[in-house]
Amino acid sequence: MATSDAFSNSISSSSLSRKHHDSSSSSKSRFEAYNRLQSAAVAFGEKLPIPEIVALGGQSDGKSSLLEALLGFQFNVREVEMGTCRPLILQMVHDPTALDPRCRFQEEDSEEYGNPIVSSSAIADTIKSRTDAMLKKTKTAVSSKPIVMRAEYAHCPNLTIIDTPGFVLKAKKGEPESTPEEILSMVISLASPPNRILLFLQQSSVEWCSSLWLDAIRDIDPTFRRTLIVVSKFDNRLKEFTERWEVDRYLSASGYLGEYTQPFFVALPKERTAISNDEFRRQISQVDSDVIRHLKENVKGGYDEEKYKSHIGFGRLRDYLASELQRRYKEATPAILALLEQRCSEVTAQLNIMDSKIQATSDVAHLRRSSMLFASSICNHVGALIDGAADPDPEQWGKTTEEEKSESGMGSWPGVISDIKPPNSTLRLYGGAAFERVMHEFRCAAYSVEYPTVSREKMSNITLAHAGRGGGRGIQEAAAEIARAAAKSWLAPLLDTACERLAFVLRNLFALAMEKNQHLHFDYGKKTGDMDGYVGFHAALRRTYNCFIQDLAKQSKQLVRQHLDSVTSPYSLVCYETDLLYGPDPNCTHSYQRSCLDFSDQENIPPANMNNKDQETTPGRLLKAAGEASMTVAETPSLDQPKEQGNFIEGGARRRQPRILGDSRMLGSQNSSQQGSTYNEICSLAAQHFARIREVLVERSVATALNSGFLTPCHEGLMVALGVDLFAVKDEEFMDMFVAPGAIDILQNERESLLKLQKTLHSCLTEFKSVATSL
Repeated sequence: MATSDAFSNSISSSSLSRKHHDSSSSSKSRFEAYNRLQSAAVAFGEKLPIPEIVALGGQSDGKSSLLEALLGFQFNVREVEMGTCRPLILQMVHDPTALDPRCRFQEEDSEEYGNPIVSSSAIADTIKSRTDAMLKKTKTAVSSKPIVMRAEYAHCPNLTIIDTPGFVLKAKKGEPESTPEEILSMVISLASPPNRILLFLQQSSVEWCSSLWLDAIRDIDPTFRRTLIVVSKFDNRLKEFTERWEVDRYLSASGYLGEYTQPFFVALPKERTAISNDEFRRQISQVDSDVIRHLKENVKGGYDEEKYKSHIGFGRLRDYLASELQRRYKEATPAILALLEQRCSEVTAQLNIMDSKIQATSDVAHLRRSSMLFASSICNHVGALIDGAADPDPEQWGKTTEEEKSESGMGSWPGVISDIKPPNSTLRLYGGAAFERVMHEFRCAAYSVEYPTVSREKMSNITLAHAGRGGGRGIQEAAAEIARAAAKSWLAPLLDTACERLAFVLRNLFALAMEKNQHLHFDYGKKTGDMDGYVGFHAALRRTYNCFIQDLAKQSKQLVRQHLDSVTSPYSLVCYETDLLYGPDPNCTHSYQRSCLDFSDQENIPPANMNNKDQETTPGRLLKAAGEASMTVAETPSLDQPKEQGNFIEGGARRRQPRILGDSRMLGSQNSSQQGSTYNEICSLAAQHFARIREVLVERSVATALNSGFLTPCHEGLMVALGVDLFAVKDEEFMDMFVAPGAIDILQNERESLLKLQKTLHSCLTEFKSVATSL
């Protein structure tokens, strides 16, 4: 029985030992897998939710001393101030065969590690030189790109810690004044990811209620759910305790850290003399023993060992960090495995696209087909935007009237003094809606133009020439000619401005069409052509589109000028049509007031007041105002020739007359010419003729001409224009858009980087699959 019991105990002991060995082996393989994944993430800029410990604290709070104690050897880390400017990722690997520490640094922008470094001074020099080189390259005071150091040693735990720059209140001499703010911002960005454990150090001389940096940590982790607080230099505070309640109250940190937050209390050797690594570790253990002995022997009643002993001493902290990180690693492994599988698929897809691009550089037919599909898709999007669309978001991509004026360089309408505010001027519009708003604004501007004053000398030269021709219509003909000249002079600049404003609206559609195409890669199940990365082609496409719109603007200017020449021709009967003055019939279904929908927010807007300069402008209001207004002529004597009645001249000066009367009786009252001078009569008739010409031009000609000049070609001729300019060329000229000097080398380099990333991720994936099976 005794033998059986002994045999049973032996088996049990052997099983326990084997189980412990297997657990230790799986923990180490898991730790190595995460270390390699972390190195890959740093090298390739991958954002992976790897559990990591981030050390935080102010300068002189003992972070550097704690890191050296965890490593188990000194390397003068405090002298190089490694945490001042750049983070340091310390990957500590417990290797029983490494009796002397072996440190290797990961190469910048690579997953490879350099040769082992044994000398402690060489380690410090490497950290300093790499920090200086990075700051010189980025021309900044601090850099968030970390230095990765792998330390293999028999006396360090399997632990990875990210050491961050220490908080400072004031920049050192020679440093930019913004250094403290830059350090705080960088540390917050490093500590914010929820997968990171915050290891916050604060020396014991600082009271909880006056801790500046504790508030900064609370901003990052308000409940301290993922924060581990360490009180450093604990031995400096021991002499203040004489009673047990004093020690227990301090150790509990009651009222400041929350009910479930228990800090660690650590003291480390203060001497910085050159000693051996064995002596360094012996002193660390000795300090731990001295602290416990002091609490037991020098404090009356000791302290609550059951509650606080597990949180006092460096050894306790080291063991807790190693076990906690392993626990986090184990919990995160399934999620990391799934993410690695996803990233491997994504990188493989990117590599396939890159291969297609490289292959396409020698496949002209493929490039022509893809680029034509892409251009066709852009044309379709432009047409859809003109017809009316709400995607992309108008609040982000649309423009108000003031923004259009400012960005187009057309701040105001020529010859228009009043502030033109068309309906919906404050709304952010694009495409067809913005086009129509500019058309409305042009009409408002046209009806705002006042008939210009004509000098007596000009009028005399025209009137007397017509009077000599006989026929009894000298004054009518003179007034018509003066009106035609004024219309050409004042309305032509408005037409040119309208064309430029409309061209600006259409030019903006290219960026919107590109945005729509980026989110809609497929059209009726067919890919629209993958042109991402072909900067030369995109530039050529944009240039050709802008040239097309500019040509439309030139052609439209010529077209509307032809209409202006037509209505101002001496052979035109516009000046003698009496059914046009003062705008279309208010009941007409084509009137401006009915065709212009106003979506502006009318709430809290007072009733219309013609004296309010900020009101929105419409042609209906302008016509009404024009009927009520009177023209003032210069205070000069009337023409020497009295009023003409047939071939009879009657003398006498007359006072100023209204330019346009307020109702249609003005046209029918032929006897009104019996009053006033010839000058005033001609001015009145010319103003009427000017109004007729303007109304015919605005209501009958311009709208149709501009729509047919701009919108119809965009729907029907854009793709043809793009095709002729971009695709109707020889292959050599066509390929210049795709194969710029050095472009193939760039694509090859990108492909090599993707291959390295793919290989590394697949390796990590295989390793994590193996780790997952042991969970």
